Amino acid sequence: MASSPAPRRIGERATLADVAALAGVSTSTASLAFRTAGSITDRTRARVLHAARELDYAGPNPTARSLKRGKSGIVGVIVAEQVRFAFMNPVTIATMDGLSEVLDELNCGQLLLPGRAEPGASGPNIADMPLDGIVFVTRGEELERLLPSLRARRIPMVGIEGPHYDDVSLVEIDDYAAMRLVAEHVHGLGHERVGVVMRTTRPAVTAEPGPVRLIGEVTGTVTNRTIGERLRAVVGLWPRAAVVEAGGRLADAGEAAAQRLLSLEPRPTAILAQNDQLASGVLRAAARRGLRVPEDLTVTGFDGAELPWLDRELTTVAQPLHERGRLAGRMIGQLMAGAHPANVVIPVSLREGETAGPPPAE
Repeated sequence: MASSPAPRRIGERATLADVAALAGVSTSTASLAFRTAGSITDRTRARVLHAARELDYAGPNPTARSLKRGKSGIVGVIVAEQVRFAFMNPVTIATMDGLSEVLDELNCGQLLLPGRAEPGASGPNIADMPLDGIVFVTRGEELERLLPSLRARRIPMVGIEGPHYDDVSLVEIDDYAAMRLVAEHVHGLGHERVGVVMRTTRPAVTAEPGPVRLIGEVTGTVTNRTIGERLRAVVGLWPRAAVVEAGGRLADAGEAAAQRLLSLEPRPTAILAQNDQLASGVLRAAARRGLRVPEDLTVTGFDGAELPWLDRELTTVAQPLHERGRLAGRMIGQLMAGAHPANVVIPVSLREGETAGPPPAE
């Protein structure tokens, strides 16, 4: 026979013990009624849930439950830029879509976070959050400042493109080989005057493009491995290629950087952009100057992102963006389960679109 729960003071919330007493079951049996799995009959579950409604009891406290298990069930998904920029980037969106699919399959919550690590930065401190794992979805040097505190808590970490450290499991591509695919394609078309729109090394900042520099002056100074390897693939074919660092990673930044390259005399006959959004900006800059692509100017990108606003198919290096997100999800799941997965290098391919052709006749 069910016993009455102890009387509660005004404002005091019901406990699981109160529900168990009213339903006439033990506290452990009552607890099973609020789980998706457990050896409890449908009749007993219904009785417990009816008692919970009578007492206005919403269920076990998730914070207390996570403390008891020693796990929060949450994976931090960290982007280098501000979150609004992440949702403007089709590469990030496709990657997070694949990652979210796997984390949903693992019944993990996801907390999207900008990678603030500067002293005095506004917002919550990532290192203090109750996270079971971390996935770095975008690459940025400022994220590396988070590593010491995350290491101290022994939080499993997976990086997409980086950071490159022994305690961060990686899903990446061979950036040198990938960029070499498109560079050799352009070289084979006969181009000798080449410009490069370089990805910014400051992803959280929107700024003016950098000055025009020779690629040989830039390659040895870039600490970002992804950007540096893509430059190194170009310098071997065009030692005097002109480089401009974009002030951001989106189309407007690509357009501004391309305008500097197209102001050179003589101007480049080909511009290689280090991502597809930058390349779409280069196409815009060419159109403003009345240049035909590819008749007057060859333009290439990198990533194989979906850019539905383009009126032509971009010549680019295509990587499986959705799949790399899924790979990162599976990897963080394995790490949280105590396994030690090997790093993964995913294959890429050259996508010959409509924006590359031979240089114009002089």
